[in-house]
Amino acid sequence: MCLTFTQSNEALIDYIQPKLDYLFTSRPTAVNLGAAMRRLSKVLHDAKERDIPATDAAVEFVAEGRKIADEDVGRNKEMAKHGGEWILAEAKKRGEEGDKINMMTVCNTGSLATSDLEELMPVNIGYGTALGLITYLHETGKLERAFYTQSTPYHQGSRLTSFELQTLGIPSTMLCDSMVGSLFQHRKIHGIAVGADRIARNGDTANKVGTYNAAVLAARHGIPFVVVAPISTVDLDIADGTQIPIEHRPAIEAQCARGLLYPPTSPPTLATVLITPSGLDEQNGVYNPSFDVTPAELISAIVTEKGVAVRGEDGKFDLSGIV
Repeated sequence: MCLTFTQSNEALIDYIQPKLDYLFTSRPTAVNLGAAMRRLSKVLHDAKERDIPATDAAVEFVAEGRKIADEDVGRNKEMAKHGGEWILAEAKKRGEEGDKINMMTVCNTGSLATSDLEELMPVNIGYGTALGLITYLHETGKLERAFYTQSTPYHQGSRLTSFELQTLGIPSTMLCDSMVGSLFQHRKIHGIAVGADRIARNGDTANKVGTYNAAVLAARHGIPFVVVAPISTVDLDIADGTQIPIEHRPAIEAQCARGLLYPPTSPPTLATVLITPSGLDEQNGVYNPSFDVTPAELISAIVTEKGVAVRGEDGKFDLSGIV
């Protein structure tokens, strides 16, 4: 069977390029997503320049996508080890090397947000970035428990991170976003590991909204705050976080909650419910950014697949060694 979009390179580009463009618009704050989309687009246009059959171009396109995924898994494992060993070294400096470590994370940074490992069962669960660091500590017998925020209003923590931690058999505890300060007051937390959608040249980091809150509280309690992200997330073209575009989502998305009806029904019933009064002003009645920016001064370390960067004596990051 001949698919119409494989009849020519022009047809293939016309079919795929709008989808790549659409995927990019889904997360404009994330610099690495754009890099992947550009890389895939280049495969299509290079194939057209070489005038190879469109079916061969489609095969090359799929192969490049798989290559990107494989590279991502490799990077994640490197970051996980670098970050995990840094956290352990910090604990040793603080006289805490005899204890297993408690870590906290925000949002979802596991394989559901990055790439998976097909050989892991019962479902495909890989490493991820910040969650990869936690997985590394668990696999090396150094993790006591992982704490994770619900990460409202989309609940990436309670819906996704919880699933991954449960599947991996990692001891874990969920908390509401507003409970982070209480957690730090009443439980020993050795470090916070978060991902990043974009890191500016000075180390300012955009991530899931609520990350900045956690960083402020971590600084208040003297807890190391680590950003774990691939090199592709570092945007050396922007000087600081004020230049990072922040996506704002529709107001209704912060006014609703989704999930399975409770008590459970058979079959399970998925529902969306409004949790605010109806009729809120969509322009000014709801503030709903997807990301916030954590200033570099609140970040203890930035980890990429090339290593770990910490602030120098001048209090500033030099990222040249890890990009």
